[in-house]
Amino acid sequence: MELMQGIDHHHSDPRSVRCGIITVSDTRTVETDASGKAIRELLHDHNHTVAHYEIVTDDAFALQKRVRDLCEAQTVQALILTGGTGIAPRDSTIEAIEPLLDKKLDGFGELFRMLSYQQVGASAMLSRANAGVCAKTVVFALPGSTPAVKLATESLILPQIAHIAGLLSPCP
Repeated sequence: MELMQGIDHHHSDPRSVRCGIITVSDTRTVETDASGKAIRELLHDHNHTVAHYEIVTDDAFALQKRVRDLCEAQTVQALILTGGTGIAPRDSTIEAIEPLLDKKLDGFGELFRMLSYQQVGASAMLSRANAGVCAKTVVFALPGSTPAVKLATESLILPQIAHIAGLLSPCP
């Protein structure tokens, strides 16, 4: 197989990605949403645009509708959800988004749990964090804890978000 030298497969990576954030919670408000705030600050610090932010109750149908609407409208290139990825009875983020995903990024969840294990030990297995592509929008589902959000955003999302957005954008 011939190597493709001189070809930069990052040539279509945008400098700034339009992002959306949804906090999934029955109890958080804009004032108490530390995880949503952390994501907004990290994205801003890395020159990405937060084009959408909201809090949606832990209701699978309501969340699924919001995610579908945002992805189909192409309002954002990346959508980061925080909350509802555990195993408690009200945790339904994964059930809401999985049917919407055209492609899954299983490696995201695997890597997140590996990194999380280094911080919280065996409790990492309780996270169902995941990612995938819905209508050319990358969707990340993160736990609700602020340390977990920071870990996933700093270690996994920020290093790849522009490349993923570039891969999903239509060719010029």
